[in-house]
Amino acid sequence: MKTNTQSFTLVNLQTVTMQIFAALVLLGTALHGAAPMTHSMMNFFTASSQVPNFPEFVFVGLVNEIEVVHYDSNSRKSETKQEWMIRATEDDPQYWQRETEILFGHQQRFKNNIEVAKQRFNQTGGVHIVQWMIGCEWDDETDEVKGYEQHAYDGEDFLSLDLETETWVAPKQQAVITKHKLDNNKALMDEYKHYFTQSCPEELKKFVKFGRSSLLRKDLPSVSLLQKTPSSPVSCHATGFYPDGAMMFWRKDGEELHEDVDLGEILPNHDGSFQMSVDLDLSSVKPEDWTRYDCVFQLVGVKEHIFTRLEEEKIRTNREKPTDKNGINIPAVVVPLVLLLLLAVIGFLVYRRRIRGRWC
Repeated sequence: MKTNTQSFTLVNLQTVTMQIFAALVLLGTALHGAAPMTHSMMNFFTASSQVPNFPEFVFVGLVNEIEVVHYDSNSRKSETKQEWMIRATEDDPQYWQRETEILFGHQQRFKNNIEVAKQRFNQTGGVHIVQWMIGCEWDDETDEVKGYEQHAYDGEDFLSLDLETETWVAPKQQAVITKHKLDNNKALMDEYKHYFTQSCPEELKKFVKFGRSSLLRKDLPSVSLLQKTPSSPVSCHATGFYPDGAMMFWRKDGEELHEDVDLGEILPNHDGSFQMSVDLDLSSVKPEDWTRYDCVFQLVGVKEHIFTRLEEEKIRTNREKPTDKNGINIPAVVVPLVLLLLLAVIGFLVYRRRIRGRWC
């Protein structure tokens, strides 16, 4: 399933929601690039069956790779993730109620779509995933607009819309039935063309107007190297970046590492910015080879990278200083004793000098 040369790739939906959302952010970026004057609105629908600890239906709406709307089958409520979206929809009091009703309808249809797909692929039970992405991008310099619609099933391309030829592309034999049905529905194609050329760009422009200060915000983080104990992995920790579309990884001799590396989730800070960490296991690395490693942070849409070389003196640790068997901090005791001893020696020398002065 392709739009021009791009492909829609399924994320691992057995991870937590934040990991899924992060992957979708990067996916949306890959689809339309990171041109400074290009804005995007992408809507991601995900339906699943028998996925543990995950809603059967999830909707995520993104503007410029930032989550602005969320709905899932557990809450059954469409709600904003950005304060400026409240202002953007004030002129339409029924907006959120209407969105909730629309998404509940999609929830019911997607549940049926999974059953249809299982029949076509001659499947019964087990874990299955259906995904749909639809959206548009707008270049505020040239005023050019583009639209995308793609579908995936169980991690593989299933169906996509080619707006140039006004036809559907079916890379799977099981999707050909749907392709022919949609190709013959000219009224539906006219609706799609209106959505991609009018409705979607107009709504996107409105959201960019209200959310400009947040949507165009790009904050680079501070990066630190942390280690709990000498045998613990070294954690490269970035905090204070915005938005949450970011990549972080370890390199050796300039090549990205995939082994002995543990990438953490992107987590929110209290001030609205984000943080993330990536750990490196150094148990099999000689100390003299540490400088061959560095940590790389990249914020989506920003060309600048942050490189942090692995050097022992840069590592911050919360390791406690050695204590004696009674739990007393040894340096805390030794230092005063040394000072007292030094003062005693000085006092003794002064005393001797005074005595010698009397007898000479």
